[in-house]
Parts: sequence; C-alpha cells; structure tokens
Amino acid sequence: MLTLTSPDFNPGETIPVRFTCDGEDVSPAFRWTNLPEGTRELLLMCDDPDAPGGVFRHWAAWGIAPDKNFLRSGFGAESLEPGFQQAVNDFGKPGYSGPCPPKGDAPHSYHFRLSALNDKITSAAPGATCEEIFALAQPMLIEFTELVGLYGR
Repeated sequence: MLTLTSPDFNPGETIPVRFTCDGEDVSPAFRWTNLPEGTRELLLMCDDPDAPGGVFRHWAAWGIAPDKNFLRSGFGAESLEPGFQQAVNDFGKPGYSGPCPPKGDAPHSYHFRLSALNDKITSAAPGATCEEIFALAQPMLIEFTELVGLYGR
C-alpha cells in the first residue's frame, strides 16, 4: 500500500509554523514507499477542505519521477525545480503557498495527497491551476494516499 510521511510532522499533528504563511511559507519534506507497479509519474497536492469558501488548493507538483522516494522541503511560491512542474494555487501564485486559515477559525486540516499515475501529464497548459492538474490526473490514477496535518491561527 502506498504510504506518505513527512519528517516535519506526523499524521494529525500541527504543521510547524515554518511551512505556513506565518513562517517561511515553504513546503515540508515528504517521503513515500510502496509505489504501485506501473507508476510513471507522481503528483503531490495540498488542499484545505475546511476553507470558508470550500476546498482551497495550496499546491500541485507533478512530473515527479517514480524513481525518487522523497521531496526535500523548501519549495515556495514560484520555486523552480528541475524535474517537475508546479501549478498555480488558489492564492493565484505558481508553486507552494502554505496553510493560512482565517484568524480565529478552529484549526483547519491540510491534506497532502500523493497520487501514483500510470502515465505522464503532458497536456497541461502553461499557468495551469491545481484544479486543472487534478482533473488531468484523474484518468491516470492508480492509487493515492494522504497525510493530514492541522494548522490554526
């Protein structure tokens, strides 16, 4: 079974401030194991289903090679990384923008979702949004797993 972990936080724990809008606003590190057979590409997304206006998409990184088993921390808005691409998030920025729930809300849950795909996403337009990437990936999905962290302000 596909698993996703982070050395930066455990499932159900508070995401450290460094990875939020109150800190450096960079992505945590991730590790994964047990990729399903036939995986040709990985997609990593972060969504906040507790946002006041519905699901808020913070990140989509795709084109991650299946021969990797980790992604280092430190990706922010507009980070460029050889080997994979990043979509435009719901803040209107390309790349990662971390948890930033309204002050006073109960802590929100942030779902980091790793998807194993049986083909590569090749039809994404420049400036594609996280939602568009997710839609392109759906027909290629073999398996996915989630790591959920919490953050409140």
